[in-house]
Amino acid sequence: MRRDRELSLDEMNAFGNELDALRQRTLADLGEADARYIRRIRAAVRFCCWSGRGLLMLGWFPPTWLLGTLLLGLGKILENMELGHNVMHGQYDWMNDPEFAGRSYEWDIAGPSDFWRHTHNHVHHTWTNVLGMDDDVGYGVVRLFPEQRWKPFYRWQPLWVTLQALLFQYSVAIQHLRLDKVYKGKLSKAEVRPLMKQFNAKILRQWGKDYLFFPLLALLIGANAVAVLAGNAVANLIRNLWTFTVIFCGHFTEQAAVFSKESVVGESRGHWYLRQLRGSSNLNGGPLFHIMTGNLSHQIEHHLFPDLPARRYAAMAVEVREIAERYGQVYNNGSLWSQFSTVLRRIWIYRRRPSLASC
Repeated sequence: MRRDRELSLDEMNAFGNELDALRQRTLADLGEADARYIRRIRAAVRFCCWSGRGLLMLGWFPPTWLLGTLLLGLGKILENMELGHNVMHGQYDWMNDPEFAGRSYEWDIAGPSDFWRHTHNHVHHTWTNVLGMDDDVGYGVVRLFPEQRWKPFYRWQPLWVTLQALLFQYSVAIQHLRLDKVYKGKLSKAEVRPLMKQFNAKILRQWGKDYLFFPLLALLIGANAVAVLAGNAVANLIRNLWTFTVIFCGHFTEQAAVFSKESVVGESRGHWYLRQLRGSSNLNGGPLFHIMTGNLSHQIEHHLFPDLPARRYAAMAVEVREIAERYGQVYNNGSLWSQFSTVLRRIWIYRRRPSLASC
């Protein structure tokens, strides 16, 4: 249960002004160190992916197969979390480097980047945790807050969530298709058809690379194609489970708040900042942990400043926390396990009818 102090209009404006000032100071300080960092991340992604794929060509020999699979999984995590996600937010557009252009970057995952740029960058970041406007709240199949209207299929949501975790890249990919609206007749099949074409093309590209091209390459050089295919599948599974865990900790922890549509009518900049703070959750950890999460461990800072390079969030968090506490706002942070355990608790509790669910 959050214990935030309600702010007056003057306090709200002052709160927003302080965060705006922090943003401007950081923006003015961007430079070569930030460019060098993201290039090193890109190099790390390439090293992990190609060395992992190379080791998988050695077949089922346990040390090389396991190391190859882990390296490939690590490369996919780094590409999705610290490289792709952050680049697509436009965090490095100021470099004027086509490889780091937010509007054209295509990432190594089942969902087309254009889908993500709309559902995540535009919808989710604008309407964070606003019920009926932010589709990320439960992803349409999970009840995580008492304010969500209960439906019978929520009884089985531990099963839905397990499947979602295992197949997370596909769960994210189909979100943009709005199949729920097609089912309800609110969206025609003709309207969805171009999106399905784009979706199918990206899926075929990903499957073709991981489950056809590299296994066939293994056959051509006399390696074990099944070992390569299995390594690719497990690497994708590792990536899915990790990204699911980190992302579900972002806005569904015990102290994360949700908001009504009415509460955001006429929302000021300061109010928007306040909603991002109250609806987001941070994870404690060291520098390597933060890189592995794509700095989504600094979810609060990411939602306050989504277009600033994520490597800056750790330093900014010190001031953000000080500002939040000075204005009587809860700064929601904790270890990965403590935060994720509260998410699992929500999933379990809110599967039941409201009369039976209690915290």
